[in-house]
Amino acid sequence: MHSIATELENIIDERITALKKTTEDIFSAKPFPEKWSKKEIMGHLADSAQSNIRRFVVTQYEENPFIIYNQEKWVTIINYQQWKTADIIDLWYLLNKQICAILRNTPEAMYGRKCRTGELHTIEWLARDYVKHLLHHLHVVLNLEPIPYP
Repeated sequence: MHSIATELENIIDERITALKKTTEDIFSAKPFPEKWSKKEIMGHLADSAQSNIRRFVVTQYEENPFIIYNQEKWVTIINYQQWKTADIIDLWYLLNKQICAILRNTPEAMYGRKCRTGELHTIEWLARDYVKHLLHHLHVVLNLEPIPYP
């Protein structure tokens, strides 16, 4: 988990400057009315971080907890489109710093504990998948080479 935490920390530290340099207009633009803006994608990444924080913590003391969230409803209810971009980026960054701390603090004996997210997955699998998911969306937001994500 330490290597996953280090990878995640490197990603967020490397990308934070580019995110903060992107203008409000670019972040707020919606490609289509039904598609998320980059601002909403970053809000979704903050929501994903919150959900995964809960998974990484609760799975260490409950047997196979069931922790899911409806991403569309979260983005709509929280209404990230009306937020200041800087606030969303700060929230995203700090939540990911918290994930890094949790992963570094997770005892090796806990890596194999499982959480239900629709399917049953280990904490270690969830952590690796979280990084893949984050990279997929960050590459969209920053107009980098696309990274497929299932």
